[in-house]
Amino acid sequence: MDPPNKEIRSPENGPSSARPCCSSLKMFLVALSFAYFAKALSGSYMKSTITQLERRFDIPSYLIGVIDGSFEIGNLLVIAFVSYFGAKLHRPKIIAIGCLLMSLGTFLIALPHFIIGRYKFETSIRSSVNSTSNLSPCPVRSSVPAVGPSASSAPSSGCEHESVLSMWIYVFLGNILRGIGETPVQPLGISYIDDYALEENAAFYIGCVQTISVIGPVFGYLLGSVCAKIYVDIGFVNMESISITPGDARWVGAWWLGYLIAGFITLLSAAPFWFLPKSLPLPEKRLAKYSPERTQFIKDSPLLEHKYHADQPANFLEMAKDFLPTLRSLLGNPVYFLYLCITIIQFNSLIGMVTYKPKYIEQHYGQSASKANFLMGAINIPAVALGMFSGGVIMKKFKLSIMGAAKFALGTSLLGYFLSLFFFAMGCENASVAGITRSYTGEESLYKVDSSLLASCNTDCQCPETNWDPVCGENGLTYVSPCLAGCRTSHGSGLDTVFEQCSCVAVGNHTASAGQCNNRDSCHRVFPYFLALSVITSFIISLGGTPGYMLLIRCIRPQLKSLALGFHTLTTRTLAGIPAPIYFGAIIDTTCLKWGQKKCGGRGACRIYNTTAYRIAYLGLTLGLRTASFLLCILGLVVLRRHVRRQEHMTLTNGGTGATAGELQALRKEENNSCNSDQCPRTADYDPERETRL
Repeated sequence: MDPPNKEIRSPENGPSSARPCCSSLKMFLVALSFAYFAKALSGSYMKSTITQLERRFDIPSYLIGVIDGSFEIGNLLVIAFVSYFGAKLHRPKIIAIGCLLMSLGTFLIALPHFIIGRYKFETSIRSSVNSTSNLSPCPVRSSVPAVGPSASSAPSSGCEHESVLSMWIYVFLGNILRGIGETPVQPLGISYIDDYALEENAAFYIGCVQTISVIGPVFGYLLGSVCAKIYVDIGFVNMESISITPGDARWVGAWWLGYLIAGFITLLSAAPFWFLPKSLPLPEKRLAKYSPERTQFIKDSPLLEHKYHADQPANFLEMAKDFLPTLRSLLGNPVYFLYLCITIIQFNSLIGMVTYKPKYIEQHYGQSASKANFLMGAINIPAVALGMFSGGVIMKKFKLSIMGAAKFALGTSLLGYFLSLFFFAMGCENASVAGITRSYTGEESLYKVDSSLLASCNTDCQCPETNWDPVCGENGLTYVSPCLAGCRTSHGSGLDTVFEQCSCVAVGNHTASAGQCNNRDSCHRVFPYFLALSVITSFIISLGGTPGYMLLIRCIRPQLKSLALGFHTLTTRTLAGIPAPIYFGAIIDTTCLKWGQKKCGGRGACRIYNTTAYRIAYLGLTLGLRTASFLLCILGLVVLRRHVRRQEHMTLTNGGTGATAGELQALRKEENNSCNSDQCPRTADYDPERETRL
């Protein structure tokens, strides 16, 4: 009963009467792809500035997690209503308004840079090129130490101002506004494509959009890499006076610059949606592509007919009354409910891992923030994009059923999980820091409870223990400050400063140079293997991304697609996007060995971590959550297969649905692959409240 070939062509290739639909659908695909690119770019850039924001605002990782999770808070405020009511209104224009809000929020994030004072880091190094003879880094007990801004005992007026209003609040509020603006893009955009694209093309189109959305983070991390190399106050300070490098734990890049660029790109993405129609005509040739049962269902369903021919004005009161029963019907779908639980757990693992991965590369393998962001953007993210695109192609080429898509997604996730276990073996030793990880003789490893920055070699100096101003001794040992290294004199300026007569450096000429020692050779050897395994696992896991997403769309009734997508996004971001960065950050904070100090007093950003504890906490939490999700995956497959067989049994016993013998034979042929996602037979006693759309 297939129609002639010219009748089953997509609207893009159809006769001239369908070309307006063709143009609108193509324009929508391009516009949505650009919007996905823009939101992904700004979101990934936010994650690339994690360590920059920590150092600039002197906040711990868990507070950065709160800021990162504020994006999901913005989603939480409006997503259920946008997904439900937005599907019945002008979807393209609602997406355009969302893009404008995202742009405004991104600009707001950059605002603190223009109202806060210049960045001042702890240092005892003189920056004047005319000064070749500096004051002694080791003040005697009777004198008052003056080794940097943090040594001041009386807070300045600027300090009092900052204590009243923390500047990171603006970043928090801007990210909430970004979250509100991003809300309609995914559920309304994906449902719009699935409504007006032919069934066999929908998965491919969505795969393309998802792939482009993964290209956004490539540019986001590369932008983060460029900005991290630029000093935060570039243009306002003499760069010759900056005595730290991008690899220093005190370095802050031009984090604000990337937000201005990302905000402008997001602003541009709103423009095309204003010119798109509210709905596209659904030609009869699309109905001909469905099975007879689904065709009859579409024609007989007033809800779905209203959906495809939404010419009448929406009645908000009626929609509001129908919201709770519709949501109850959606959650009564056992497959959808289990899918929701699985993705909540997996998203906790994924979001926590991605949020702190650049920081893990920095802290564990001793890389700069710029290099960590570059590697994420140039190597890791392209592997994810290729995997998601390949998953969409595989699903289209092999015409995977709903059960086939579920098995494929589970298989790739399991394979990636087992490969990820090798990350535990790719560890690094702690940096050798006197009084923190090593004794002052450099011979013994210290535990956190045994660490002490004071020793017999620096007792004559009145050294502030809160400062982090590392120097590298000739013996290869890092000292927290030249004062704690017992250095009496120094010469040179900036990065060329050399400290002499250092009583704690008991070898050679007793000298030390500015900056932390970089002598962790084993880390440099294992780092390429870490990158290679990271690329492989990212590709394999992302292969199941598009099939898994299509499983979400196809396991519910067509008229519930927008609500299902919106509620899925709501719950995953509420129960994963908000808490995951916070508790990941809090656990990472427990591995800190040396905290910085705010200039107004109080604990600031962490300067050095216990790399072994960091690796176990970060990887253990990531893989532990994925382990729990696999237990639910097994249950989900059992429930999915049971409902498929129940639907087939009801069809065979009732036999009154208009199904032909050929259709029943085709159904039996797919027994092992489950019912096709959009061709499930319906019985005469069809109950929409019990529909599972399998």
